Amino acid sequence: MGLSISIQPRAAAGTVPDVSHYLRPGTLRLPVLPPLSLYVHVPWCVRKCPYCDFNSHEHPGGLTALPLDAYVDALLADLEAALPLIWGRPVVSIFFGGGTPSLMTVAALERLLSGIRARLPSVPECEITLEANPGTFEAEKFAGFRAVGVNRLSIGVQSLDPAQLRQLGRVHDPAQARSAIACARENFDNFNCDLMYGLPEQSLVQAQDDVEALLAIAGPHVSLYQLTLEPNTVFAKYPPTLPDEDTVAEMHEWIEARLATVGYRHYEVSAYAVPGAQSRHNLNYWLFGDYLGIGAGAHSKLSFPHRIVRQTRFKQPASYLENAASGRFCAESIEVPRADLAFEFMLNALRLTDGFAPSLFSQRTGLPLTQIEVPLAQAEARGLIRRDLHRIAPTELGRRFLSDLQALFLPRRRA
Repeated sequence: MGLSISIQPRAAAGTVPDVSHYLRPGTLRLPVLPPLSLYVHVPWCVRKCPYCDFNSHEHPGGLTALPLDAYVDALLADLEAALPLIWGRPVVSIFFGGGTPSLMTVAALERLLSGIRARLPSVPECEITLEANPGTFEAEKFAGFRAVGVNRLSIGVQSLDPAQLRQLGRVHDPAQARSAIACARENFDNFNCDLMYGLPEQSLVQAQDDVEALLAIAGPHVSLYQLTLEPNTVFAKYPPTLPDEDTVAEMHEWIEARLATVGYRHYEVSAYAVPGAQSRHNLNYWLFGDYLGIGAGAHSKLSFPHRIVRQTRFKQPASYLENAASGRFCAESIEVPRADLAFEFMLNALRLTDGFAPSLFSQRTGLPLTQIEVPLAQAEARGLIRRDLHRIAPTELGRRFLSDLQALFLPRRRA
């Protein structure tokens, strides 16, 4: 049903034909399908960091035993099986996340990208990002990644303080991080560096020194994340002493002001970029675009003219490979309830400093803007958003209390 109504031979590009005879009462009518991205998950890492709650795993046989050929085969089969859901739609970005995708060999990545290109059209300016750990950098290898089509890197620096790197369980040292950034600069026009603040026992001055050290070598995009203790991590079980809330707030305010002085714009909660260097892939997430996720534990959000579906792949790498051998990839597939769509949209779009155009809400959710008029009015009255005919965006106060702002749009369940 999804395939037959999302692909009609005489529909204009980017539009959806009349499918009213397919619709159930209460289902959606999306006027235009959103942009589509592809996410590829590579689940292995050198060592699991104590703060990390991502789907990442140390391979029991070590790095030399990574089943890369079998995994690439599974990824391409996964994509092949998903094609009927996205037929004819080009991707605007491809993101290799993990885990540590930079553990892949150039040959494995080239085969994977060639297989993706053979099955999936992409826009001419498609952004192709690869996450990389400085501990896995080799100049020749990363030049090879660029040669096979990767045009953006995201480097997990996390800190340039050797003591903090040890506490964070990172496998690289400051010298390796600097070398990785130098290598990225030689091979890529656009790259991102991740840095964390609010680290164990970190003072404001120490956080400032770490940021200054990064700014001396960083590229056009930086992401600065506050360390939080996530469930089911080593840090959650054995929590380190973190700076108090006031100190972390000072760090955040100083970071935003300092980065602005050197040309970075704070365009999303944790993301700063010089003009033109914003992450297209992440912007598509935050603007409630679509994404197909393939690989162990990957998530998808796919729109159809009458519904929005979320999918999750089998999480454990061994389980994913085992199921892939039998042609099974999806562990769960659900239709997003109409009542949840407004909150899901606002949860993402309110992360952006510039917010969103009011018309985008209806385009991406199939709901009228009046559906959220009450919480919008409440947020505006509290000084958490600003809005006019062209834009709805969080204020500085709204960004500071983002969770409170987002919570206003939670669906009201009947008792």
